[in-house]
Amino acid sequence: MTSPDATTPDLTVMISGGFALAYQAVLPDFARETGLAVRTLSGASQGQGPQTIRHQLEHGAEVDVVILSNEGLHELAGAGRVAAGSAVELATAPLAAAVRAGAGRPDIATVAALTRTLSEARRVVMPGSTSGLFIRDVVFPKLGIAGTVRARVFPRGTESAAALAAGEADLALGPVSELVDVPGIEILGPLPDAVQLVQTFTAAIVAGSPAAEPAQRLIAYLASDRAAAAIRRTGMEPAGDRRAG
Repeated sequence: MTSPDATTPDLTVMISGGFALAYQAVLPDFARETGLAVRTLSGASQGQGPQTIRHQLEHGAEVDVVILSNEGLHELAGAGRVAAGSAVELATAPLAAAVRAGAGRPDIATVAALTRTLSEARRVVMPGSTSGLFIRDVVFPKLGIAGTVRARVFPRGTESAAALAAGEADLALGPVSELVDVPGIEILGPLPDAVQLVQTFTAAIVAGSPAAEPAQRLIAYLASDRAAAAIRRTGMEPAGDRRAG
């Protein structure tokens, strides 16, 4: 996920999976309109290990803008990694479930139905970032299946979706925006409200970035109406819609 001019970028972005599809859709227009070359790196909003945004920043990654879940952003802010006052909310995404394309469509519409579907699944996969941590630490215990559900956590949502498509699991859970347009899988729908987490994905400037002005231009573009259609196509809601309501 890098620009053709990635060797001499005007701006470097590190983004988690939740907002990545919408970002990829609008970045060419931004680059064309502004003439700015953007290099894009990938990282998980939260979790453990070298793939997290926090770990990469702590180990020397040179980044100007981060785009990730609010939960992950709060961790970065607490560690002094983002510029004060630079955060802008971009979009919200509910948790959803998906199955392998062509498989049966189990019921997840109610808490009881979801509990039964999860309990009967051969394997459930999810990302080891904000959504997966919530599912593991809040949803499974609330449903009373923390010790019995056969779940596997992958570092990234792309990996859990790929495992589902490959037939390694019966069900994938995660932000809807990480499950749309993935070959080989089909979305069942959102999780019930009682076990739902609507994540907010936010952009912020990394503390000490030498590219604050182009960073502000990119963030403003992603928060504008010019990105709204792409955001909605990935199952998310622009944050501006929520503020307007």
